[in-house]
Amino acid sequence: MSTSNAFVKRQPRLPLPPWLRGLVVTLLSISVTMLGLLFVTFVIGRVMPIDPVLAVVGERATEDQYNAVFLELGLDKPLIVQFFYYVWDVVRGDFGTSLLTARPVADDIARVFPATFELATIGILFGCLLGVPLGVIAAVRRGSWIDQIARVVALVGYSMPIFWLGLMGLLLFYGILGWVGGPGRQGIFYEDMIPSVTGMILLDSAIAGDWGAFWDAFSHIVLPASILGYYSLAYISRMTRSFMLEQLSAEYVTTARVKGMSEWAVIWRHAFRNIRVQLITVIALSYANLLEGSVLTEIIFSWPGIGSYITTALLSADMNAVLGGTVVVGLVFICLNVFSDLLYKIFDPRSK
Repeated sequence: MSTSNAFVKRQPRLPLPPWLRGLVVTLLSISVTMLGLLFVTFVIGRVMPIDPVLAVVGERATEDQYNAVFLELGLDKPLIVQFFYYVWDVVRGDFGTSLLTARPVADDIARVFPATFELATIGILFGCLLGVPLGVIAAVRRGSWIDQIARVVALVGYSMPIFWLGLMGLLLFYGILGWVGGPGRQGIFYEDMIPSVTGMILLDSAIAGDWGAFWDAFSHIVLPASILGYYSLAYISRMTRSFMLEQLSAEYVTTARVKGMSEWAVIWRHAFRNIRVQLITVIALSYANLLEGSVLTEIIFSWPGIGSYITTALLSADMNAVLGGTVVVGLVFICLNVFSDLLYKIFDPRSK
């Protein structure tokens, strides 16, 4: 062996920087998860007892029309080839055409998703701003009347049917008291008056400077968002209380108190700081569930979001819309998981 060859073989490989290695692992994880999601939706589309060709051409189509569409959809090819075509279409943002609206499913989802995003975002803000402090106070005042109230709030939030709570809310706050707007995103007077920039009426009306439309939209969203937020509050407060109780019983908290540290510093600078990573997971899961589309809430309040869109499509056997909506919902979960991982690294450097 020559000296030059030996020197080349002894050269150590330069390791990838940690941030680049983490990026590669994250991208591979996202790709594999997304591929699995697409495989599941593809299988569902094939095993459903619905003929995709008849769904397009109708039952009165001739045999020639049926065969033409059958070939156009690529159903004559092996399943593995059909799956790769399906993946390629999804990558290009092509989910097919909705049978109900006769528009591309991607356009329909782009139209309805901002309504769910707006509703879920306000709901999760409500749940976090009230649920986290309530859970912390309940843990600090364990066994007190505040703790009992927090536990009752969480119990009711878990056990109360959301459709009943929505109907009672509409009856009381809209029908009797008149404090909030009715079903829908806006009153009749303001419909289609605000130029759609983001699809979120509160933000669009603020951009347009139309504060009358803003407060009208707020009066319509406050009740359904509060109901969704209440269910998030119940879960977040319960988990926050559990996490805090574990930390408050730890030795480092006792040591901090013995050293004369203020109770505020013990609770918020030490105990709460150590549960932030766990809370990120809880809040991310709650937010993902709201973004998934709270179907009953959207139906009760006539909210044109992705949950009601998928439900309507499923009842009408519009499989393109159902599968397209399912893929988008799965993508939302994946994105929130990635975002949670990024927050882990910010709040807990040990996870890098």
